[in-house]
Amino acid sequence: MRRPHIRTVAVAVAVATAATGLAGTAFAGPGTGERHATASASSNAAVVVEAARTAAFAHASATGVSKGDELHAQDVMLDPEGARHVRFVRTHDGLPVLGGDLVVHLDGKLGYTGVTRAAGHTVKPAAAKARLTAAQAAATAARAAKGDASGARLVVDARAGASALAYQVTVTDQDTARTVVVDAVTGKVRSNTPTRDEFLSPKLLDALRERGETLDPATGTASAAAASGLAGSGATGATSYPSAAKGTGKTLFVGTVGLTATQTSRGHYQLKDPSRYGTETRDAKGSYTEKFGSGAKFTNTTNVWGNGATSSRVTVAADAQYGVTKTLDFYKSTFQRKGIRNNSKAAQAMVHWGKKVANAFWDPTCNCMLYGDGDGQMFKKPLVVLDVTGHELTHGVVEATANLQPTFVDADGNQYGEPGSLNESLADIFGSNVEFYAKNAKDTPDYLVGEKLGLAQKFLRRLDRPSLDKLEGTVDYWSPKLYDMEVHAGSGVSSHAYYLLAEGSGKKKIGGVDYNSPTYRNLQVKGIGRAKATAIYYRALTRYMVSSTDFHQARTATLKAAKDLYGANSTEYKTVDKSWAAVNVTAANTPRARH
Repeated sequence: MRRPHIRTVAVAVAVATAATGLAGTAFAGPGTGERHATASASSNAAVVVEAARTAAFAHASATGVSKGDELHAQDVMLDPEGARHVRFVRTHDGLPVLGGDLVVHLDGKLGYTGVTRAAGHTVKPAAAKARLTAAQAAATAARAAKGDASGARLVVDARAGASALAYQVTVTDQDTARTVVVDAVTGKVRSNTPTRDEFLSPKLLDALRERGETLDPATGTASAAAASGLAGSGATGATSYPSAAKGTGKTLFVGTVGLTATQTSRGHYQLKDPSRYGTETRDAKGSYTEKFGSGAKFTNTTNVWGNGATSSRVTVAADAQYGVTKTLDFYKSTFQRKGIRNNSKAAQAMVHWGKKVANAFWDPTCNCMLYGDGDGQMFKKPLVVLDVTGHELTHGVVEATANLQPTFVDADGNQYGEPGSLNESLADIFGSNVEFYAKNAKDTPDYLVGEKLGLAQKFLRRLDRPSLDKLEGTVDYWSPKLYDMEVHAGSGVSSHAYYLLAEGSGKKKIGGVDYNSPTYRNLQVKGIGRAKATAIYYRALTRYMVSSTDFHQARTATLKAAKDLYGANSTEYKTVDKSWAAVNVTAANTPRARH
């Protein structure tokens, strides 16, 4: 780390207004798996937003809004069954409120039906004036995060059971970025959180070093011929440019695949998919840039990308582009979600990021995936594996919806707490679903995560029996210890509940993989199928989860989602309840106090 340095200081109190083009999403219909399109006209969305905002203030005792609050719509969801949901972030006296997010629920006639809120208290801070200047707060943040402070803005921090006036500061170093929140009255650092989500946590990397594990993942074989029905020569007969052209990717991990590129002129192509919002992969060329525009474009004259080995810089770009586009296709095909933020905009990726970086990230700063090449020692190949991409891009989806946050982060960057564990779990759940959607013969679908990384235990995490992950100490069942557990270890609770909902308890073989899922107190669960389980969890995430949702609140969220989709008396609803009981999450053991 470099010596802390204060680069610039700027106090920002303005908050962006509600996003334009807010649209509804689609979900698996009750009991059928059929998808139903929903209304998305901006005029309809504006009416719903205003009705939800009015309802929030009319029901202030339930929603927690008060004088001085303003609600800014982030998402509008219009259900086929008639319900409407509006996700808001909040300002108080013009200051952004951390942990002030809420979702207001309406019926088809725009009548108020309830609220899901992150802060269970009034967000007005006890002190109205800051004692620290922005420069002092930035200096404190720079010391705490050991980097350069690039700005400080006043906020209301409502995340810890009480509200405080604070500064939010971004601190960067060569290869890291953190958000530091400093109390504006006491000068205490309230939180110090990485802005990027690392697939391999600092704690896991330490465990691998202690074990002396060297990871050299087995790779796929890129055949000389294009995969049948997937790839083409690139010849499109186009009369105007740019245009879409079917090409071939010779990847590191999944063999030869079809990729759609952009034909920029006769005989010239760019690794950019115009059929998927312009989704593109670029070359960071060893830099630590978080600006996608700074990456070098991948271009060629053959529309064949890579050679199946790391001897070509393009090979891992083909893996990344394949993984990103398959993830986008999964979300669109399954939920009618148009892009990571559901705004019909490109997903982006940069490979060869940094120098000897043994990790992969979802980076909200550039709204893109970043892939390191490995450190050449402990991890010898880039992390461009399909379920890694599905996992990390799902963090982008979570950020754009519930925005689940860890309750605290240690000095090494390890994250802790149930909302963060739930975030990791959802990334594993939907990341595994990307594999099932892709149906790639060289990366067969399973309920394992990171099974192609070359780990001695043959996987990183698994959903059927999370405790078989000894590297991270992942757990099968809930206990109060989850309050202070590292998020990857804690993720097993909801991942296990999801697997039980989908496949049930006990022994079984699925796609050639043996599973044996235990339960708390040997409760037997009969699964309802992966499609229905996934529909329930996605609806729960987008409708009924907020930044502070813990496991008991996730149980409630999935029950509400199951009721929406299948009815309160349905087998699906009852199985959701049983699946959570099977991981020791019940109404009876709900903590009185939230941590």
